[in-house]
Amino acid sequence: MNILMQRVIQALSLTNDFYETIEEHCLRFAIPDVPSNTIGEQAYCIIGARESYLKALKAGQWNGFECSLTDSHNKILLINKLKETHTNIEKYLQEVSIDNVNNNLLIDLLEHEVQHHGQLIRYAYANKIGFPKSWNARYTV
Repeated sequence: MNILMQRVIQALSLTNDFYETIEEHCLRFAIPDVPSNTIGEQAYCIIGARESYLKALKAGQWNGFECSLTDSHNKILLINKLKETHTNIEKYLQEVSIDNVNNNLLIDLLEHEVQHHGQLIRYAYANKIGFPKSWNARYTV
């Protein structure tokens, strides 16, 4: 597995850590006084992107956005979907040769996941939510 694949897996793990650490009621938090969805709705976008990019990686091209998460404010369901999508992507990356992967799609997946990290940092600060240790180590938050 090359460095790009490793960084994708690292980003997925960090996202999972964030959502595993926060309390369920925090999924309904938004950023006050600015246009904002909720922390749970951020997860809907993350999970949908993971599912959609995996589908695109397998096809070699983008095939549109789909998300199987049915309730973005149910922590158990959300965590299960985060773990499932993480496992599915990691398994795919372990089985495929980097020469057979559309690197633009893989970079897009990484950028999307990390973009949400930045957004989640803003949500956490705005709502006084703590960070998991992995985020303190990675982002010095």
